[in-house]
Formats: sequence, C-alpha cells, structure tokens
Amino acid sequence: MMLSTSTTAPHMVVAVTGDVDVATAPELREHLYQRIDEGTRSVVVDLTGVDFIDSVALGVLIGVLKRLRAVDGTIALVAPHERLLKVFRMTALDRVFVIRPTLDAALAALDS
Repeated sequence: MMLSTSTTAPHMVVAVTGDVDVATAPELREHLYQRIDEGTRSVVVDLTGVDFIDSVALGVLIGVLKRLRAVDGTIALVAPHERLLKVFRMTALDRVFVIRPTLDAALAALDS
C-alpha cells in the first residue's frame, strides 16, 4: 500500500494505492490519526487506486470517522469501482460514509 497526501483547502486528501488489509491498515490508521491530531478536520480518502479492502481496513475507516466526528470533522470517500462499492453496500457502510465516484464530487459533498 502507498499513501499520498495533499491539501485542497480546507480538505486533506489521502490517496491510497494497493491493497488495504490486515497488514497495511494500521499504517493508514496511524497516518490519518496523526493528521487529525494535528488539527485536520476535513478528510477525503481517495480509494481509486485500491485493489482490495478487507474488514480491518473498514474498521480503520470507521475509527477515523468516529475520531473526526468527535472534533466536528467530516470525511468522504472516493470509490469509483464497483468492487469497492460492493463491499461498502454489503456492510451497509454506504449509509454511514459519504461515498462519491470522483475526487471533485467528494470535495463538493464536503463543501455543501
């Protein structure tokens, strides 16, 4: 897994590439928690480059959501591929997260 972080004021965008699973999810969690602890309040996690996501990774995203809500923050996910959307639908997390097919759509959802 690779992480790339950028800022589209006032949002932090974390692009994730590769597999997000039991071996790599802790790195994602630490990366996001550190940014939240440093004051980031609006996060977009771009999963466009993700090939596989498991339940541990979903748990990390839920933890990030809870941490952001505790500080009046927001999160949106970019998930353009059906293979990822299917995982979010099967777990009903599509009702919990703002999920959009493009980065621009996710940023717009956070701005509205």
